[in-house]
Amino acid sequence: MTSTDSAQKAPAKDPWDLPDVSGLVVGVLGGTGPQGKGLAYRLALAGQKVIIGSRAAERAAAAADELGHGVEGADNAETARRSDIVIVAVPWDGHGRTLESLRAELAGKLVVDCVNPLGFDKKGAYALKPEEGSAAEQAAALLPESRVTAAFHHLSAVLLQDPGIAEIDTDVMVLGEERADVEIVQALAGRIPGMRGIFAGRLRNAHQVESLVANLISVNRRYKAHAGLRLTDV
Repeated sequence: MTSTDSAQKAPAKDPWDLPDVSGLVVGVLGGTGPQGKGLAYRLALAGQKVIIGSRAAERAAAAADELGHGVEGADNAETARRSDIVIVAVPWDGHGRTLESLRAELAGKLVVDCVNPLGFDKKGAYALKPEEGSAAEQAAALLPESRVTAAFHHLSAVLLQDPGIAEIDTDVMVLGEERADVEIVQALAGRIPGMRGIFAGRLRNAHQVESLVANLISVNRRYKAHAGLRLTDV
């Protein structure tokens, strides 16, 4: 028996052993929109330092004052510069332009894309497929010096913004290329009571995660609900 054979293998890493992210500053691009504003509110309520960004600093400042809990408002560029983690919650039709304009400010940052490319017609919502494959992959292509992940796609903006709801009963599917980055985002999701962040693959699998929102919209319309997701046996 060789020394290699006899050496004990290191124990597998506990997938729920996640980092402490409580001291990180979170910026939300599109923070004056429903989803961005809701995420900013929940993270700030959990004790995270949050800056919301908008194309107009005045609009961001007004939204921040409305949210309270120490939330600050700034234009998108300042928000990106001052944040450790930047959540992208802008409308799909402005996604590419916004990220391209912030390439320098987002260099070296952990970027969390939560944009869902959707179209709407008389039959309801349907998924769009960007040339790059998904919104997250478009972000990665436009931001080569950033660490791009994808998460927070399936959250109800109505529930996020409702101060009468103490817990958000849902799982958050997190995708990314580097385990350390994914775990930071998982930990961030776990700061919100009721929420879990769960690794769901690499960015090449982001399209179907983004697309699932079209199905949830159909569920919500039929059942007058604010449906989320739970992953069983995890």
